[in-house]
Amino acid sequence: MTAVVSNRIGWWAGNARFVNLSGKLLGAHVAHAGLIVLWAGAMTLFEISRYNPDVPMYEQSLILLPHLATLGLGVGDGGQIVDTYPYFVIGVLHLISSAVLGAGGIYHSLLGAEVLEKNDTFGGFFGYDWEDDNKMTSIIGIHLILLGLGAFLLVFKAMFWGGLFDPWAGDAGQVRIITDPTVNPGRIFGYLVGAFGNDGMAAVNNLEDVVGGHLWIGSICLLGGLWHTATRPFKWAKQVLVYSGEAYLSYSLGALAYMALFAAYFCTVNNTVYPEVFYGPVGLIETNTGVITARGWLATFHLVFAVLFLFGHIWHAIRARAKAAGFDFSKGDTLITFPGDPQIGNFNTPLNSSDFSLWLLKYLPIYRPGISPLFRGLEIGMAHGYLIFGPFAVLGPQRNTDQANLIGLLSACGLVIIMTACLSIYGTVSFRKEFPSDRLTYATANPNIPDSLKTIDGWSQFAASFFVGGMGGAFFAYLVYDNLDILQTIFTGKI
Repeated sequence: MTAVVSNRIGWWAGNARFVNLSGKLLGAHVAHAGLIVLWAGAMTLFEISRYNPDVPMYEQSLILLPHLATLGLGVGDGGQIVDTYPYFVIGVLHLISSAVLGAGGIYHSLLGAEVLEKNDTFGGFFGYDWEDDNKMTSIIGIHLILLGLGAFLLVFKAMFWGGLFDPWAGDAGQVRIITDPTVNPGRIFGYLVGAFGNDGMAAVNNLEDVVGGHLWIGSICLLGGLWHTATRPFKWAKQVLVYSGEAYLSYSLGALAYMALFAAYFCTVNNTVYPEVFYGPVGLIETNTGVITARGWLATFHLVFAVLFLFGHIWHAIRARAKAAGFDFSKGDTLITFPGDPQIGNFNTPLNSSDFSLWLLKYLPIYRPGISPLFRGLEIGMAHGYLIFGPFAVLGPQRNTDQANLIGLLSACGLVIIMTACLSIYGTVSFRKEFPSDRLTYATANPNIPDSLKTIDGWSQFAASFFVGGMGGAFFAYLVYDNLDILQTIFTGKI
């Protein structure tokens, strides 16, 4: 039956044809890996055949050789290519590997079982059911472990296997061993919050931080992989995530889009990981002579594919969420009438009735079950006070003065007082001393609003705690923003 379903889907659908055929999907993955490795090997040999040592590498439309040179292979002082034999060996090894992977892909695509049964055999290890959350989290764990090992390969290359090319070493750059990678978490993770420049992570300007970052991310990926292989998803993950083949396809495309976009940006602005001697001047797509640099090719390629992957992610995510909510786009379904009387005019759509939307609304502090009106008001007030300080301080008429932060604080506190007065007035005119179960008002008609908020006393407690939380949130935001320089110094380990 699954084979009949797959035949109804055109070839252009790619791996979407095999979401219910684990054997065919495995064959597609192995074949894709073979094609990628084949391209890498063949392209490496092609670039060697046309490499001209008398012309700068970045002006020769090369893609792979600059990467290999950055890894310190065949490079001398000043970024001069002194030996292309390592590139030839790498290209041949990739071609041999592609033959092995290609044979595996052909076998699973044409001769192997369409669906791999889950059992205790080696082949049964690759069998799965998209709705089996335990198997899916194990697959995620395996991918994270492989990513962690990949990060450590770069670390080992930098520290023990010949080193990396450092554009800042010597007179014009040279290959060196990274003996003391940065392990200070404040330094490494400070890049994520812009502690070392507006370029964020791409502001890294030394190989010690680069290798140290790979040490950290490799360790995190390995620990995360072991965690996911040994555990099952938490309850909240089961409620938020959709477990289907199309959903996993959308997750993968979203991750690829993010990585491609980040790679395009990193390549454009960074000249430590992407040295100018190999990739061309930073920020330039082409040279003065009109030649597209290696940096230009890489940045443009990654940006274009990031957009394509993002569109694919959105498309498949909509389809996966819609199917989980009961919609079938292939039948022309666009909405489902409200349960009960369809003339009410309310409809369940993928936006207002999806699992994620319902989960998000359920755990907002105004709806979250099991907490008192005091805690609800305190949490909501803190969030509002914290968030409204910023616009007043940064965008207010006194934003460029020394008193901007203080004025922002006073303005935020004033708005909290106004909102508290409005809440008090609303509760006075809307509720009674006791909750009238037979009175239908807007507030009592919504079953998600706790009954404790539907009395004057409960709402008064909510309004009073909102006032306390709002003032506290505004003061906290003021203290953080007014002492931001000191906090950055502490987190980056400078004191």
